[in-house]
Amino acid sequence: MNLYFRLLLLLIRLIRKPSMGLLETSILKFHVLPNDLDLNIHMNNGRYLSIMDLGRIDIMHRVGLMTYIIKNKWSPVVGNLHIQFRRPFKLLQQYELHSRIVSWDDKWVYLEQVFICNKKIHAVGLVQGLIRGKHGNIPSNDILKLLGLNQQPPAITDNIRLLQTFRSVE
Repeated sequence: MNLYFRLLLLLIRLIRKPSMGLLETSILKFHVLPNDLDLNIHMNNGRYLSIMDLGRIDIMHRVGLMTYIIKNKWSPVVGNLHIQFRRPFKLLQQYELHSRIVSWDDKWVYLEQVFICNKKIHAVGLVQGLIRGKHGNIPSNDILKLLGLNQQPPAITDNIRLLQTFRSVE
């Protein structure tokens, strides 16, 4: 069993999941599997990043963006990611991934993704991403219009400002 199996399960479950608002929180439940472990017998650091991809897929589908991504052959792209590990996950431990959009600007969307077990935070990730089309990046306002939304972004936090200082090379 690997991440492709988890992706397949997520896609099947998305059929029955309700849509969600742009600023609502997506919650996915997982268990730590044997192939998630590293040599220290806890979840591998890289696995957190792969699981976070699933949280972003859940959001894109449930806010209605996935239809446009597939139809237009767009690509979701991560520009920056910062993750803080607080405590490890052990084999077979059940946990939740809480993902939510926290703000956006003309180019980027900022998401917070939190790994939680027994009401304790195990890791927190802050992601800066965008959608890229055939002719370049799709502006955030264009995506909002496609979704039928006309809302202002929540205020940029200090954590997002820190992430913005790490400019990607273009």
